[in-house]
Amino acid sequence: MSSDFETYEQDFGTLTAEITNKIGRIPKLAGEEKTQLVINVDKQLEEVRELLEQMDLELREIPVQSRGMYTNRMKSYKQEMEKLEKDFKRSRIAYSDEVRNELLGAEGSSSESQRAHLLDNTERLERSSRRLEAGYQIAVETEQVGQEILANLHSDREKIQRSRDRLRETDANLGKSSRILTGMLRRIIQNRILVFILGAIILLTIILAIYFNIRGQ
Repeated sequence: MSSDFETYEQDFGTLTAEITNKIGRIPKLAGEEKTQLVINVDKQLEEVRELLEQMDLELREIPVQSRGMYTNRMKSYKQEMEKLEKDFKRSRIAYSDEVRNELLGAEGSSSESQRAHLLDNTERLERSSRRLEAGYQIAVETEQVGQEILANLHSDREKIQRSRDRLRETDANLGKSSRILTGMLRRIIQNRILVFILGAIILLTIILAIYFNIRGQ
């Protein structure tokens, strides 16, 4: 599992390096070229978010004794992701001196139109980014709820298993008690039969004694 995590780390490094380079270029561009680069960076940031989710899943599969080191690395990657997102937001509304002069130059009406178009595109991208962030948050919350449900199901399963064990133990005790009662009943019957036989023998002895005594007289 750690080898998969390290593979994801390499992909993370490659992606973030590309994004950092593109974020640095965004303020130097204007118009459609800047818009396309912003859209491209936004897509790559989404890929990084998905990559971090996969790394989170892999982290849970790593043995506890080896997890500490990877947990610290994961925290630094998330912090790097947060910094990239902040830099990206700043770069979308930033312009280099050259671009700013061009936008504020002689072509007043055309520049204002381009600027308004860029701001409109930026707002749309920000709205899309917020929706993506909200969707990501919902997915994280859904995963947490799913984990809680699984934990509850596991707990319920253990309770049911313990109840079954107690029922088996009770059934075994009842079977043992039944056998003991059956043996006691059998001994009682045997004792009664013996008493009956002894009583019959004594009675017969008395009768014979009386008979021979009368006969002898």
